[in-house]
Amino acid sequence: QVQLVESGGGLVQPGGSLRLACAASGIIFGIYRVGWWRQAPGKTREFVADITTGGITNYAESVKGRFTFSRDIAKNTVYLQMNSVKPEDTAVYYCWARGPSAYWGQGTQVTVSS
Repeated sequence: QVQLVESGGGLVQPGGSLRLACAASGIIFGIYRVGWWRQAPGKTREFVADITTGGITNYAESVKGRFTFSRDIAKNTVYLQMNSVKPEDTAVYYCWARGPSAYWGQGTQVTVSS
């Protein structure tokens, strides 16, 4: 059974930092394209960042320069370091993996507010 489990969400002030983690079981991240998506209330789910199997990272323009995607293949875990967060970053953040099949995590809430 494949599971993607996100953690690290919470309440953070504007300008602050937060690090999300996504740990996988049942699949090996190294052979999957893995990414983060987010969904704000009343909006459609949008792409945030991902990493190809070759290690190339891609970012949405809205987070470029503020968020950093990384992976630890040995731990089968990926991370999203969120710096200089803004209120518009408030959303449920989902981990996603695409390979022979596609999988989603259950999501973790990030709220940016003073």
